[in-house]
Amino acid sequence: MVTFMQSGNETLRDDVAGQIFEGLERLCVTPETNSILSAPAYPGIERIQAQFRGDAFELHRHDTYALGVTMRGVQTFRYRGEQRYSLPGRVIVLHPDELHDGGAATEDGLIYRMLYLEPSVLFQCLETARIGLPFIGDPIVEDDRLAGLLLAALGELDRELDDLFVDDFVARLADGLVQHANLPQRPLGSIAWGQVKVARDYLEEHVMRGVRSEELERVTGLDRFALARHFRAVFATSPHRFLLMRRLQHAKLMIGLGDSLAEVAAATGFADQSHLTRHFKKAFGIPPGAWSSMVRGSRPRR
Repeated sequence: MVTFMQSGNETLRDDVAGQIFEGLERLCVTPETNSILSAPAYPGIERIQAQFRGDAFELHRHDTYALGVTMRGVQTFRYRGEQRYSLPGRVIVLHPDELHDGGAATEDGLIYRMLYLEPSVLFQCLETARIGLPFIGDPIVEDDRLAGLLLAALGELDRELDDLFVDDFVARLADGLVQHANLPQRPLGSIAWGQVKVARDYLEEHVMRGVRSEELERVTGLDRFALARHFRAVFATSPHRFLLMRRLQHAKLMIGLGDSLAEVAAATGFADQSHLTRHFKKAFGIPPGAWSSMVRGSRPRR
């Protein structure tokens, strides 16, 4: 058992004290059962509340930013070779494609809220400055302003996000992440940025089929190796993995709606159910059947 102590101004009570948590209590319950509450979808943004005991997610990686706030309990995860611990009120910032797991560090269990942001959404905001995705070395951030910003998007998970809200949210989030980034990213030239955008759009248009290197070379005018370098600089992942993760996101939505794994595998371009399951677990840390059970077992409390 790990013991955690805080004192003075650093203390945030386990019952989610503090103004930044005001109004959130009705959806925060004691984590007696493992469950995930998903918010209505918005393009490029996924929002959840997760509650569980013990180890919930095995080592995995996804191509989105994972940005969240620990609400109750002690959140622990392995990240970049170290075991990390987050207390209530702390902000979690996981960079795309970084390997990590997740669990509760104490027997009291854990509740946290997380926003998964596709890099392309942040890219649109950073495009004019032509800087790459900000990388934050320490994934646990003590920043009340950033926590409040995230909770503005995570406060009412039963409601859809508004376009104007998202515009302001992403702009402020970009500023907050850049502020905490370790080093400024080297800008790409405007031509390279345009070519990367073309590659991304082409992949999204053909997400359900295989895309060959020759196709991306033809539509972008870049050789495959230059494109791979530029694509990773902007999106923190490869074109191949970007395509795979878009398929898995489609699969995730279908599974949440109750479609069978065999149907989902066929519809999203996987060879069979076992092929889908292997990739799903690598991307999200749990098998698709377990994830479906956790999602269907959660309902917003009004």
